[in-house]
Amino acid sequence: MRRLRLFRGRSGFTRRPPRGRTWGRRGIAPVVTVSGQRSGRLSVAGLIAMRPGSRTRLCHGLRTHPAGKGARRSMSERDFIVLVDGVHQLVRAPIVLVRDRLNTHVSRRMQGLVAEREWLSVLLLPAYSPDLNPVEWVWAHVKRSLANLAVMALDRLGILVRNRLKRLQCRPHTLDGFISGTGLTLDNPASP
Repeated sequence: MRRLRLFRGRSGFTRRPPRGRTWGRRGIAPVVTVSGQRSGRLSVAGLIAMRPGSRTRLCHGLRTHPAGKGARRSMSERDFIVLVDGVHQLVRAPIVLVRDRLNTHVSRRMQGLVAEREWLSVLLLPAYSPDLNPVEWVWAHVKRSLANLAVMALDRLGILVRNRLKRLQCRPHTLDGFISGTGLTLDNPASP
């Protein structure tokens, strides 16, 4: 059985829109009005799954974090492993997980969760190399589509991000382009 390769990444979104270029009347700069109050954060974890002979897939999970002191503002190790477990239940194949060196990815708790799964192998990307992770291209694509878009509610932002990610799920050739854009060679004749 051929191993499934997963690239994993995470990103965050807030109500403050990413900056982008737009058209405007000469001499009048367009203004995007946003509220100055903190309203929480939306964390997204994504996986690009590829297997020789199959189409490339995008899997994702979203979590809303309300504003407040002491509240967690990112996904936990448990959130990441639940996403990987979901993919494993779908494909029922051994998985090679390629990830960056985020502290929740290399923590002792995460190492324990990975050790409990004999079907899961982990490869770490070199430090400070987001250009080697195709999931980072997904986040750039989604954020570019949300540029200069002021959202009044965090749940509305969640709907917009989820819709953008669903569109990418229907475009495996775009995902293949993200992978080829990294310049990585993914063929390993020694792998089963």
